[in-house]
Amino acid sequence: MMQYVEHFLFGIYPYIGLSVFLIGSLVRFERGQYTWRSGSSQMLRARQLRWGSNLFHIGILFLFFGHFVGLLTPHWLYEHFITAGAKQMVAVVSGGTAGTICFIGLTMLLHRRLTDPRIRATSSPMDITILLVLWLQLVLGLVTLPFSVQHSDGGTMLALSEWAQRIVTFRGGAAELVANVDWPFKLHLVLGITIFVLFPFSRLVHIWSVPVGYVFRSYQVVRRRSPARPTL
Repeated sequence: MMQYVEHFLFGIYPYIGLSVFLIGSLVRFERGQYTWRSGSSQMLRARQLRWGSNLFHIGILFLFFGHFVGLLTPHWLYEHFITAGAKQMVAVVSGGTAGTICFIGLTMLLHRRLTDPRIRATSSPMDITILLVLWLQLVLGLVTLPFSVQHSDGGTMLALSEWAQRIVTFRGGAAELVANVDWPFKLHLVLGITIFVLFPFSRLVHIWSVPVGYVFRSYQVVRRRSPARPTL
């Protein structure tokens, strides 16, 4: 029975999550553009938001790109420059640092949203749910660090990387690769996929609207208005 459950969670559920993530985001953009926003509550309480939001975003961006590059880069591409064990230790140190920064920021944001009556009143159930899920995901990610240190040969990292690469390239046998990894990694994967499922129904959709084009925009010509000359 457990084999069937793991096959569903790590072989089928990822495709369900990615499908809901992509199709749901497209449908929401098409049908609910007025809800396509981050829903900032800065006007209600700015100081704690500033610290919490900055720490959270710095940490989460590093974690996102670290996971993206670390999981989807084939082993043969870097094996001549760094060993799998050394790469795993780099991931432990850098991921642990970014995870701690992100955890502090997210805890501040969650505390702010749950304890301030005005912010709590303007929060939807999904606002609180997605924060709690992200917080739990960060905790699980930090819990995996001691397990990673115990497997310093890099075997666990290689198994997780191969799993992710097989999922995105539609190759079979992905679930078997993570069957023997420690339980925090499995929960971390399942909750990560669940975040993709919740993504289109939460304020996280504002990630799609990151203003990348702003960096490459044309210069804006601003003309100073001259004071009106008195007429003779």
